[in-house]
Formats: sequence, structure tokens, C-alpha cells
Amino acid sequence: MERQELQQLVERLSIGYFKKPFRHEASFNARLRTTGGRYKLQDGSIEINPAVLERYDMDELAGIIKHELCHYHLHQEGKGYRHGDADFKDLLKATGSPRYCKPLATKADKPKKIHLYKCKACGLEYRRQRRMDVRKYRCGKCHGEIISIQS
Repeated sequence: MERQELQQLVERLSIGYFKKPFRHEASFNARLRTTGGRYKLQDGSIEINPAVLERYDMDELAGIIKHELCHYHLHQEGKGYRHGDADFKDLLKATGSPRYCKPLATKADKPKKIHLYKCKACGLEYRRQRRMDVRKYRCGKCHGEIISIQS
């Protein structure tokens, strides 16, 4: 889906569910990591995470757009547009918009880096998720010097 198609989809959903036009820009933002989309107060634009299209179907995308349109229309009208506001919660229910999107970033997406260390004297290996300053530590078994094998 291209940006122009996204713009048309947002405009159609705005008219269809809110009976009001969307007069600003809708675009994709690949830098969004944990959220499906966001409404920007400064310029009134809506940004959508392209990962939503990769992981889920068009229904999930439409739900995220409707959620962001709730923020948009309430802010434009000077009403409570934040997640905790009653106006926002009421509009979510009225339009059938989801309160949250499905998870996008998982721990399985990011491979864990393992740092490998070894004692010079006894050969005991140490696996660590965080890097370790080998000058500050000694082997727990024989108190020998620890060296970095793989970082």
C-alpha cells in the first residue's frame, strides 16, 4: 500500500464512521516500533506503522486508523482527545474502534547478543547478555584472569 492509498483509506473511514472529513495528511512511519499509529497534535497528521500491514490484515489497519481518527476529530473539536478522557472512550465505543492495537514488536524479533568470556587458568566459560569489564572481575572458581572470547 502506498501513501496515497493510505490517505484515501483514512479519508473514507473518516467520512464513513465519523461523518466528518479528514483534512490533514496520513503517512507511513517505519520508525514507530511499539505502536500501530499516532496522531500528531502539532500538524494534525496521522502516522501509521507499516509493520501493521506486514503482520496483520486490513481489518487491524482500519481499527488503528479509526482509533487515531478518534484522537483527531476530538482534538479538532476541542474535546477530550486523550486515552483517559470520557469523550475519547465514548467515541471509541460509538465507532467500534479498538482501545489498543495488537502487539507489533516482540522479543523474538530482536536476537539476543551473547558475550562469551573464558578464564585463562581453568578454562571456565561465562556467557553474558551484557558486556563485562574483564579488568574488574576474576574467575569465581579459581580467581584466574578472565578474557573476552566473543563480544
